[in-house]
Amino acid sequence: MHLIGIAAFERFFSAAGLEIDKNDLRRFDDFISDKVADLVETAVGNAQASGRDVVEPQDLPITAGLRESIHAFGRVGETVSLDAILEQLGRRSTPALPLSDEATAELPQIAGGIGVALARSFRVLDESLKTPQPTHWDKATRIFGMLL
Repeated sequence: MHLIGIAAFERFFSAAGLEIDKNDLRRFDDFISDKVADLVETAVGNAQASGRDVVEPQDLPITAGLRESIHAFGRVGETVSLDAILEQLGRRSTPALPLSDEATAELPQIAGGIGVALARSFRVLDESLKTPQPTHWDKATRIFGMLL
């Protein structure tokens, strides 16, 4: 199950001036799933440090830049499948603490915000880029790995 439909995925990246193909959809899903899993893992640590036995929205480490990307995603008018996010999170590992309903409900917007930031990052890596290549995906993945 994909996080976002193919047509929506194409519209999403075309808004950033990029042309993508079906291989990019797999890369996108993997990338977003990895970053959401990383955020959830950090959120679990934050909840544990606060003495809670459930992850609340305030435990999710959302930076100002990611918050702006989440807002930009809201303006795009696309959606990310919560079921797909939960399915992919479950494939990686079960969090040590459960997520509250409120924290769970934020995951699609967070995933969408990460997607917006990713699409924008390709243009930062190469302003003239039209079609991201595997090397662009690798560079973006490495940069986001240092930040999220």
